[in-house]
Amino acid sequence: MALTEEGLLEALRTVMDPELGKDLVSLGMVGQIQLEGNRVDLLINLTTPACPLKGQIEADIRRALAPLGVEEVRVRFGGGVKAPEHYPIPGVKHVVAVGSGKGGVGKSTVAANLALALLGEGAKVGLLDADLYGPSQAKMFGLEGQRLKVDENRKILPLEAFGLKVLSIANIVPPGQAMIWRGPILHGTIKQFLEEVNWGELDYLVVDLPPGTGDVQLSLTQLTRVSGGVIVTTPQEVALIDAERAADMFKKVQVPILGVLENMSYFLCPHCGKPTPIFGEGGGRRLAERLKTRFLGEIPLTLPLRESGDRGRPILVEDPGGLEAEAFRKAARELAAALSVQAFIALPMA
Repeated sequence: MALTEEGLLEALRTVMDPELGKDLVSLGMVGQIQLEGNRVDLLINLTTPACPLKGQIEADIRRALAPLGVEEVRVRFGGGVKAPEHYPIPGVKHVVAVGSGKGGVGKSTVAANLALALLGEGAKVGLLDADLYGPSQAKMFGLEGQRLKVDENRKILPLEAFGLKVLSIANIVPPGQAMIWRGPILHGTIKQFLEEVNWGELDYLVVDLPPGTGDVQLSLTQLTRVSGGVIVTTPQEVALIDAERAADMFKKVQVPILGVLENMSYFLCPHCGKPTPIFGEGGGRRLAERLKTRFLGEIPLTLPLRESGDRGRPILVEDPGGLEAEAFRKAARELAAALSVQAFIALPMA
């Protein structure tokens, strides 16, 4: 029997999006279909370019089409990040806050590399260094000493590094100057960073929050709609206590928790390659289970990861093929999937 587009669509109605729980046809994900004899070329439009389940979806498509006698199937993936009904910032689809209950857990390293990982998946990404007391993103991206400029409308222009838009207070105040600011000044600064910056068109604006649950976090949630928060913790129990407080803060200000990312999960010896769980094991996963949210993954503690940040070339740039970079890419895909599910629930597709 000759293949027809109608027959292919009927078969594809049995292929479910694993995250959204509906079939590809009903979700409107089946784009272009090209038939040439018993050969099929499909374009599947995903809800994020960072979808972690492309391989599973493609395998399910091949299984669904096999009984039709298809000799060859080519699956191409397209689509982009699903936009909300109302943008939180002009041109910005999603604001993602990266927080922790305490300092010293590598939150800024996580924020920097998550942003780069999302960028590497094909999304348009910006990074806002909202840790006003201890800004570190300018150092981590080799932007120290560079000054911010404004456009013709007097909007601040973010700096760029490795294709990522980056904005930090470190590029405004003199190096080494302490920010001894009270709440109203902090609020005004965050307001300026959100409303008086020309971010352009972004899929994700990743916000590196200061440790704790103070004025900056509250101002961010008051001034814009945050799509969700990521909790960064180390595996040890002492860190989990504070991470849970950060999660409670997100809940109280009605920011969905997108997932928990465990940093410094184990130390990877540079000589023998043996992993050592110096801060304990499984803490981040247990926290995610208690919070009923995703566990985004484990990031190892390695010398290259530390050195890359100090050098101004984050590990996604310095060693994109390394173990650390792959861990961040996996976490970024899980994060993007969480945002896609949330967007789908808030604004169902036709």
